Amino acid sequence: MTNHKTAFAKLALAALLAAPAAIPATAQDAYAEQDINVYGTMPTSFEGLQDGPEVEGTITARKGQQVVVRTKEGQRAEVSVAQITDIKARDGFLGLGRNDLDTSALITGLPVKMKTKQWEGGLIATSVRFGSDDYSEVARIHTATDQRFGENEFAIQENAAATEALRGRFGDIDQYNVKSTTNVYFDTGRSNLKGAAATELCQAAQQAAATDNALLLVVGYTDSTGDQDFNQVLSEKRAGRVVNHLQQQCAWKPWRMLTPTGMAEADPAADNSTPAGRAQNRRVSVHVLVSKAVDQG
Repeated sequence: MTNHKTAFAKLALAALLAAPAAIPATAQDAYAEQDINVYGTMPTSFEGLQDGPEVEGTITARKGQQVVVRTKEGQRAEVSVAQITDIKARDGFLGLGRNDLDTSALITGLPVKMKTKQWEGGLIATSVRFGSDDYSEVARIHTATDQRFGENEFAIQENAAATEALRGRFGDIDQYNVKSTTNVYFDTGRSNLKGAAATELCQAAQQAAATDNALLLVVGYTDSTGDQDFNQVLSEKRAGRVVNHLQQQCAWKPWRMLTPTGMAEADPAADNSTPAGRAQNRRVSVHVLVSKAVDQG
């Protein structure tokens, strides 16, 4: 747990997350990197191919039958996926057959484990495994992002009004003193609380409750892994998860909570070029605020 006073960036509107659904091609295409190599005809058998390394990490891009996986150590692995690649969720098949594979299941943000072979100077996956819960969570984020593409024109029309509403809501944010800040941290692509984070949040709420006229402001962030739109929704979901925990498990009153928001990759706490730095940036900050008009501290 880290407590410190911080400066605030401009706050954005929090987005609503949609229910799980199939991922349209337009959303998938939006996450494809332009520098992914494209290889020739996929093999129809893995026989005779030398074993490659096991690859474990998060899919950060996909283009056709190639995916990019970012490992926990920050290394970038480019892996091809063929029709004969065995893709399964740990809790089921998700309707995917071994000989009738739809690689759209391999969506950006999905944590995976791959066994590979060496092929044409690169790697090809013989098997891919991931959790059903992971898939459902990432799919919800993709669906919300795809809805943003489809509703883009409508969103533009509403943007001016939303901006004015934000100015009215947070125009006097500099009228607050920041009494303390608690940061909790997340795994890549995930929004679930881990380790001692749940306890730390309740401790922060308990300390804030002892401060007269204290309000909480919750802001979610991501590291630089993944697409900007994906990270925006993920940061909002992390903030929402923390707000729910504070209100439901820590007995923090909703009327003492300012509107939470997600800042995606903005305001990094550390350098995104290193694994340690990215780990510090995958966070939610809980700020304890007191109006300057009533603060005697």
